[in-house]
Amino acid sequence: MQRENNSSLSSAASPRVRHRKRSNEAIPEPSKANGGKLLVDDRNKYKSMWIRTYSTVWMIGGFALIVYMGHLYITAMVVVIQIFMAKELFNLLRKAHEDRHLPGFRLLNWHFFVTAMLFVYGRLLSQPLVNTITSDKFLYQFVSSLIKYHMAICYFSYIAGFIWFILTLKKKMYKYQFGQYAWTHMILIVVFTQSSFTVANIFEGIFWFLLPASLIIINDIFAYICGFFFGRTPLIKLSPKKTWEGFTGASVTTITSAFVLANILGRFQWLTCPRKDLSTGWLQCDPGPLFKPEYYTLPGWISQWFTWKEISVLPVQWHALCLGLFASIIAPFGGFFASGFKRAFKIKDFGDSIPGHGGITDRMDCQMVMAVFAYIYLQSFVAREDITVEMTLDQILTNFSFEEQQSLLIKLGQILQDRVAYS
Repeated sequence: MQRENNSSLSSAASPRVRHRKRSNEAIPEPSKANGGKLLVDDRNKYKSMWIRTYSTVWMIGGFALIVYMGHLYITAMVVVIQIFMAKELFNLLRKAHEDRHLPGFRLLNWHFFVTAMLFVYGRLLSQPLVNTITSDKFLYQFVSSLIKYHMAICYFSYIAGFIWFILTLKKKMYKYQFGQYAWTHMILIVVFTQSSFTVANIFEGIFWFLLPASLIIINDIFAYICGFFFGRTPLIKLSPKKTWEGFTGASVTTITSAFVLANILGRFQWLTCPRKDLSTGWLQCDPGPLFKPEYYTLPGWISQWFTWKEISVLPVQWHALCLGLFASIIAPFGGFFASGFKRAFKIKDFGDSIPGHGGITDRMDCQMVMAVFAYIYLQSFVAREDITVEMTLDQILTNFSFEEQQSLLIKLGQILQDRVAYS
């Protein structure tokens, strides 16, 4: 009896040792100033380099093929990327034990996802859709009705999900369910708000999608290469393998590539023409002053050494320098933010769908920041605000019924006849 009491007292007196769950995040080395191991000192860097290079070649090849196929295929690619990003982020805070007691709760996340997709793309693609089916009266009236009530449809779809969420609340699981509800909405804001700018850029002209996306790819590749061979000085604690050498080398390469690449891409009309409908095929249009070359005479001392006496520069190349500057200095902070986010949740990557790169979200962190800037820059400093005939027709086709359009046509004909008579 005394032994049992002594054993119980000793067990009560000794504190319980709590074992924390190990994460898959690499433990940083304390000897480094930034708390991590530089890529130049990594023993397995050549093996990881070949894996990363192999995946990069396949991604760039697939990306180039989709861009060649045109606007609709690029938009479809953006949608697929959004789905994979949402899947990775949904699973980030998922707990299997709680989900077993909440059947159908995962389906609610995708209900909100589809609702957000319907709202965002309905607003972005409504006008191109109308322009596509104007020749069919029945389809035109049907689509016009959908566009008119588009916001109401999306709102009631969201309300249905909201009621669904309330009805599935279970005792002792409120905190987890409300946490998932907030996390789902944060994902939708981050994914759709930023990627909607990507789709808007595509229909302004593939050039305004392809150039910013290419600059991020170039910056990422040369930051890796320069850090791989020359990286010695740590850049930021959030990303232990980032170095000043990689950052500087990538910045110079990105800005230079922006100027050169804009000249190459700006000479293809199927890249520079905006798409007004949802049809496929290459486009032809007036390229506008931005894509018409201007010639500059070189100084005499340059022509002595080279055969060039003048060079042609597209005005859009000067805008490309601003995009390159942002892609090399500001956009990488999207990657730093993602690195801090992963450290907060003690994970190495958002997923493992791309060998050597992690998940889709790991590749799209800087692209999202860049897409928003490209759209804002385009609308603020490049796009003209003139009211054109096409813009007026778009408003008439979108907001007027078929009878109102006929009435407008009759009145416009009468006004023109009166002007001809008085003249």
